[in-house]
This record gives sequence, C-alpha cells and structure tokens, in this order.
Amino acid sequence: MPKIIFKRPKSIKENIFHYCPGCGHSIAHRLITEVIDETGIRGITIGVPPAGCAVLAYNYFDVDMIEAQHGRGPATASGIKRVLPDRIVFSYQGDGDLAAIGIAESFHAANRGENITVFFINNAVYGMTGGQMAPTTILEQKTTTTPAGRHKILDGYPVKVCELLSNLKGVAYAQRCTVTSPAQVNKTKKAIRKAFQCQKDSLGFSLVEILSPCPTNWKKSPIDSCRWIDEVMSKEFPLGVFKDDTVKTDKNAEAV
Repeated sequence: MPKIIFKRPKSIKENIFHYCPGCGHSIAHRLITEVIDETGIRGITIGVPPAGCAVLAYNYFDVDMIEAQHGRGPATASGIKRVLPDRIVFSYQGDGDLAAIGIAESFHAANRGENITVFFINNAVYGMTGGQMAPTTILEQKTTTTPAGRHKILDGYPVKVCELLSNLKGVAYAQRCTVTSPAQVNKTKKAIRKAFQCQKDSLGFSLVEILSPCPTNWKKSPIDSCRWIDEVMSKEFPLGVFKDDTVKTDKNAEAV
C-alpha cells in the first residue's frame, strides 16, 4: 500500500476556491488549517472572516466562522473570546480591512492585549474592488487610483502594521512572513503555529502578517509577483519577528 504523505487538511472544506490564480490567500488558508489540524484545536476554533477578497472564507475553513462588519474583525474576535475564553479565536484580514477602516479596532484590541490571533494578508492593494491604493501601497507603486505611483506628498507613507503594533504592551507576538517560496511557506507555518500557541498560553495579542502576491491587480505573472515581493516589497516591509514574548516565557520556565 502506498503511503499518503500529502492530503487535504480536515479543516479545509472540499470546495473550489474563488481566488485568482497565483493569489496568496489559498496558501495562507492551507497553512492555517494544517496548523489547526496538527495542534488538535479544530473543535474549539472560531474564525472571523473580513470584508474583501477573503469574505467567503467560511466556505473554505471547516471550523466555526462568524462574519464581521468591514474592519471590525478584532472587535468581533475580542467579544467572542471574552464570552468563550476556552476557544481559540482568530480574525483573518486584508490590508484595507485591518489597516484602513479597521485600524482603530486593530490598534485597541492589540493595546488591550486581547488574547486573540490576527492573520493579516498584506498585498499592498485593495484586491476585491479593483486594485486601488491601500494603506500598505508602497511609494511609487502604481495602482488604479495612483496611476503615476504613490507619492509621499499626496498620499503619505505606507502603514507598517507589525512595526506599529509591536510597540504596544498588549502584543505578545508579531511576525512578518511571506509565501513566495517553499522555504518561506515553512517559516510562515511556524509563525502561525507560534501565534496560536501564544493564545493557548494566554500571553495576549498575536499577529502574523503575510506578504501575499496579487498577480491580477499588480498586472504581473504569479512568478513575477513573488519576485517583486522578494526584491521590492520586502525591502519596505522587512520580514522577521518584531516581538516575541514566548521567549521570555520559555526562559522563565527554564529558570523554575
């Protein structure tokens, strides 16, 4: 009998994804559900989908899901977690949802140290509505609303969510990753696992930002989109761990 080494996670429904070819949402969904399965939390997990490209995430995640109003994912997740503190609660958000209309909810949930996990998909544009400039659009990047490129005088600077939120005392863990190669996918999966573990250990707010390709709105091939993230976008949004209170926890445990 052949040995099965790769199969669909139980936490993903058998469905056809609506995402564009080359989009990073499909990879992010897969990684989150793999970690949910591997850590045995499927029965206690509740997800909060956003407005935007991932608005139909409840069609793909085979866990309890509660749709939030645009930008209100962290507020909705906070309410769920406070009422059901034994559940693992995550919100899944894009850059417009989290960093524009939802920036207040994101900031204050992080500042309060709400014991939730946020997965932030950063593709530097408004994906679902046609590729307009987002809070994370980088300088000189062309979008449908910045055809000459984003200009610092007219449009301001891109918002760096990990850098912003990691300064708050309520944040236990913040890491920026990408999904442009198998090696980076593995790193992102480890970050997702650690973020969920932060919540299981009641350490506070955890955030994983994922730089994600958007070939359709960037008007690039999937390969060129990954290359652009590696060569251009990641210079504006450096990859890495911005805060990790689990290290303090591990050291304390060793000392005891």
